[in-house]
Amino acid sequence: MARSRPTQAAPQPTRSAAYALLNAVLMRHRALEEALDGLPKGIEPRDKAAAHRIAAAALRRYGSLDAALEPWLRRNPPDEVRNALRLGAAEILLLGTPAHAAVNGTVGLVPKPFAGLVNAVLRRVAEAGPEALEGLDAERLDTPGWLYSAWQQAYGTGVRSIAAAHWVEAPLDLTLAPGATPPEGGTELPNGSWRYPAGTRVTDLAGFAEGAFWVQDAAAALPAKLLGVKPGELVADLCAAPGGKTAQLASAGATVVAVEREARRLDRLRENLARLHLTAEVVEADAAEWAPEARFDAILLDAPCTATGTIRRHPDVPHLKRFKDIATLAAAQRRLLLNATRLLKPGGRLVFATCSLQPEEGEAHMASAGEFGLAQLPFLPTELPGLAHALTANRALRTRPDYWPELGGMDGFFAARFVKR
Repeated sequence: MARSRPTQAAPQPTRSAAYALLNAVLMRHRALEEALDGLPKGIEPRDKAAAHRIAAAALRRYGSLDAALEPWLRRNPPDEVRNALRLGAAEILLLGTPAHAAVNGTVGLVPKPFAGLVNAVLRRVAEAGPEALEGLDAERLDTPGWLYSAWQQAYGTGVRSIAAAHWVEAPLDLTLAPGATPPEGGTELPNGSWRYPAGTRVTDLAGFAEGAFWVQDAAAALPAKLLGVKPGELVADLCAAPGGKTAQLASAGATVVAVEREARRLDRLRENLARLHLTAEVVEADAAEWAPEARFDAILLDAPCTATGTIRRHPDVPHLKRFKDIATLAAAQRRLLLNATRLLKPGGRLVFATCSLQPEEGEAHMASAGEFGLAQLPFLPTELPGLAHALTANRALRTRPDYWPELGGMDGFFAARFVKR
């Protein structure tokens, strides 16, 4: 590649937005979706989507990109400059952006004193090409040490396939309203969800405005199905936003009370129900303390958690969560489970779920449920088409991102079903 002086042209909107997103996650510990919503209003939707793709690629392969950059860095640059280098390297090595465009575009992001450094380092990376990523222990490099160790302890050699599953952008999964026709271009999954290629814009699909479907990962669709609600049953959906599971329960004919403590998230839940033409009573309350007079036939508790099962869709999670968060969230989940038990009628059913790969936030709660007066209702293989291998030894559900690899994977979820004695 011919050498040239670094240029400091005005940064392009897409790269500026990607730079803002990566800095927000890595330096200010903001969630990627929150940072995306906080971008300036004038940015075109197309530029926002492209910026998200670049920033997400840098987050997914964070450790590998740093390893590819390391040979060309004599000293540590400031964090903002390293983030720019990560973005440029992601474009060159992962996204197939022409080298000259990626180099010149990234140079425009950094202060002038660092333009030469960024230019030189990224040109070296471009010369090395994708081979710069070969021979790396990428599964370890791209996974924080505490997470890798926890998954190795829980899943043995499966840790490597779990980590590798996080490198790939997740497809779009839809749950259809009863009787709705799936949009063209999708594939039906064994559990009845419909899957579309990664990058599909849900608002562009036929039937979106009419409420024919909602976005919901195939694994996330399982807990509400496994609750098995019947028409006319009084059902509570605790920690309900954004409303996908509420929609499933209401679509099944249940009388649903959706409980959520965050007003902002409640607004989104109401918007989703309105688009889907579904009805539920919406309550703003802390589900761990909520004490209505009614007792419920069935309760779905999809509890707040570290969300380590959703890294395919949210590559910021490993950069925002810490080991200490597990114990804090597990204690909160226990409080939620206890109150949910109080809200059930005798003989009522409860499904407890978390979108976490951490056993402390899933399997460990089985004993607590027994202490609270719940008896397990095991799942049956016939209830889980194509996922018999996701049943645990005691017939709870444990999905992983490396399951259904030939179909594009799925989120990591734990779920267990109980009846109140």
